[in-house]
Amino acid sequence: MIAERLDWQRQGHDWPNRAASRFLDVPYPGAGRLRWHVQVLAPKRRKRAPGLLLLHGTGASSHSFRDLAPLLAERFTVIVPDLPGHAFSALPPLRGLSLGAMARGLTALLAELEVAPALVAGHSAGAAVLARMCLAGQIAPAALIGLNAALVPYPGSGNPLFGTAMKIAVWNPVAPRLFAARAAAGMADKILDATGSRIDGPGRTFYRRIAGNAAHCAGALGMMAGWELQALWRELPKLATPLVLLTGGADRAIPTHHARQAHEHVPGSELRILPGLGHLAHEEAPEPHAEAILEIARRHGTLPGKLDKSTVKST
Repeated sequence: MIAERLDWQRQGHDWPNRAASRFLDVPYPGAGRLRWHVQVLAPKRRKRAPGLLLLHGTGASSHSFRDLAPLLAERFTVIVPDLPGHAFSALPPLRGLSLGAMARGLTALLAELEVAPALVAGHSAGAAVLARMCLAGQIAPAALIGLNAALVPYPGSGNPLFGTAMKIAVWNPVAPRLFAARAAAGMADKILDATGSRIDGPGRTFYRRIAGNAAHCAGALGMMAGWELQALWRELPKLATPLVLLTGGADRAIPTHHARQAHEHVPGSELRILPGLGHLAHEEAPEPHAEAILEIARRHGTLPGKLDKSTVKST
């Protein structure tokens, strides 16, 4: 066992949107069943609303959508899980952290929730998971929104030694503990600064908290070890789901030329660059992102009518 997971009563006592949280045990590839932490936020004045699935990226958690999700919950039933091995969701075996396994696991989670998302949005690696689900026919949303999407294979990821080295790091219980210790010593803030984003105090607090947990670090390392972007990249031109890329112009983690490359690679896709925002653009500027997502939803037939400005104001 690598380490104890984050405890919901202790480390989750002040978790963003805590009242919307629930824990579900759902069948998962290679793990029998997996305990998920997922948040469900729905409009207070509507009995039924279209589903919107939001996925965070590697090393993050549901807290990444702490401000954006409530804005969108005025119009959608918003589903925000912690990906397997991240924050409060259980850590599966290493093979269960691959792109395909996560896609199948999320499909089972949506079935348990009885939600077929009308729209999906993923940040960074979360966009890749959603693209895999769309390509496999596991979901059929009106559009896929990539928030600073990590779709272009990164240097070295095609080298078999890269995956082997990452797997060795995950199998060795010392590595995740070392990462967690370094995060507690200030590495988490350095990583945040390196994204090009200006993250507020509460956001930094939650990133420090999860990065300081060895089990969470094992989940992030395992996700990197099982990443198969080369195969996904080859299939992306076949993506039938309309793809809209929203990317921060000051992103230091995934440069804008990667976004342009993905846009050119996927026929019919859209690209919008948001000046001055970094890799965590949706955390820096949740209101403009809510406006953009609502506009995309209306244009693709998911939501009727015009944008009510009251739905994109902080509460």
